[in-house]
Amino acid sequence: MSEPTTTSQPDEQGTADRGSNRSHRPGSTAFKNFVMSQWAPRAELGLTASPAAQYTVARRAALSERLPGVRLVIPAGSLKTRSNDTDYRFRPHSAFAHLTGLGTDREPDAVLVLHPVEDGAGDPGPDGAASGHHAVLYVRPLAPRDNEEFYADARYGEFWVGARPSLADVEALTGIEARHIDELGDALAKDVGEGGVHLLVVTGADDAIESLVEELRLEAGEDEDALTDEKLVEATSELRLIKDEHEIEQMREAVARTIEGFEAVVRALPAAKEHRRGERVVETTFDGHARLEGNAVGYETIAASGEHATTLHWIRNDGEIRSGDVLLLDGGVEVDSLYTADITRSLPVDGEYTDVQRTIYQAVLDAADAAFAVAKPGARFRDVHAAAMEVIAARLEEWGFLPDGVTAADALDENGQQHRRWMVHGTSHHLGLDVHDCAQARRELYLDGVLEPGMVFTIEPGLYFKADDLAVPEEFRGIGVRIEDDVLITEDGNENLSAALPRRPEDVEAWMASLR
Repeated sequence: MSEPTTTSQPDEQGTADRGSNRSHRPGSTAFKNFVMSQWAPRAELGLTASPAAQYTVARRAALSERLPGVRLVIPAGSLKTRSNDTDYRFRPHSAFAHLTGLGTDREPDAVLVLHPVEDGAGDPGPDGAASGHHAVLYVRPLAPRDNEEFYADARYGEFWVGARPSLADVEALTGIEARHIDELGDALAKDVGEGGVHLLVVTGADDAIESLVEELRLEAGEDEDALTDEKLVEATSELRLIKDEHEIEQMREAVARTIEGFEAVVRALPAAKEHRRGERVVETTFDGHARLEGNAVGYETIAASGEHATTLHWIRNDGEIRSGDVLLLDGGVEVDSLYTADITRSLPVDGEYTDVQRTIYQAVLDAADAAFAVAKPGARFRDVHAAAMEVIAARLEEWGFLPDGVTAADALDENGQQHRRWMVHGTSHHLGLDVHDCAQARRELYLDGVLEPGMVFTIEPGLYFKADDLAVPEEFRGIGVRIEDDVLITEDGNENLSAALPRRPEDVEAWMASLR
């Protein structure tokens, strides 16, 4: 049946404004007057100095010393849209969290600015001497209840997301002067230009702040040969190569909570075996624990059973958990301060390894132990990987998996590397606020860097034999094993922060039996 023809006015509402068509908020003066009246005085949030506040002073002073005379802009980042008008839970940029001590979901749209000052006028460093910068946190504070934001703003309004901290709250929490975000533009623009202040911004955190900084540079005609933003990104990353006392304490907390999560997974394995998506039983068990005991997971949990364990970053986690398989669980709890652990164990689903699984597991464990043996002050970061690879190559030669005529020594040569077919990833990465921490550090300080006390990184060799790998015997196919621990370099060697989680195959079996 044909529809009657009607004449209608063109829809003048822009698409950006149509998301609110699902509901209607009153706009009458009577409503506004009423909704903004008759409220009891707000209760104080009661915020006090965070445990990190005393440590962030030294971190900012170190950054100030590295980039003197430059205005440094470190955004927390903005809320990110998940779908239409819903946002992901906020997590501040790691450089911002490191320099302010703010964790969990604090504070979207905030910007830390280190303003250069005359000698002797900067913020005091940890030794009491003045640094070359004065830190100011520009934030969006709690709006008064006679402001429409209170009830009408779904992103920031108190009615929608709860009370935000006031400027005084922010100062109490961080020990940093706090100003309204509306003052940021003028503060950044002051004295910028030829013969004046140069601006640097941490890129990749907040597009709007990057655009503002670039606009101010263009208006001021800044020298094209001046320092680039890359120098600030590099500096904030390299500052985290050596962890301070508070950071190490947070890493210990993250590891402890992660080990508890592994225990919860073992207890859930019977249920996982019964579910058509058993890997998701594992994932949700671990992720639920992370949310209850920390802020969240530090990265998407890898719950890979059987053949899926040969995919290095398997996070779809939609497979079955079958008897006889090895479950590769790679997970980390991110605590409220945003520091994360990163631990992997390869667990026999039925509680005991088969002979072939045990053979592979022992080779990986021996490689890990070799890496631990060289992880000490004075060694180079690359030495840790090299030690693990010597064991992996030797074992593959012993099993006859290397190409005809190729020895372990041949494979270890940079022109060989045939053994890397079964372990294409590296053995270690720095760990902290990011699971792959310090990623923008220079090669000479990272891969070629000398190990120093206070460094925290992973040791995680593995062997992965895909189901269709015709270069290995059939009984090896479809098995992936990785063992990953978090290591702290100490004055005289190293400490395995995750040693409380069993590593030896017989210990893993006994541990699993004790939890069932």
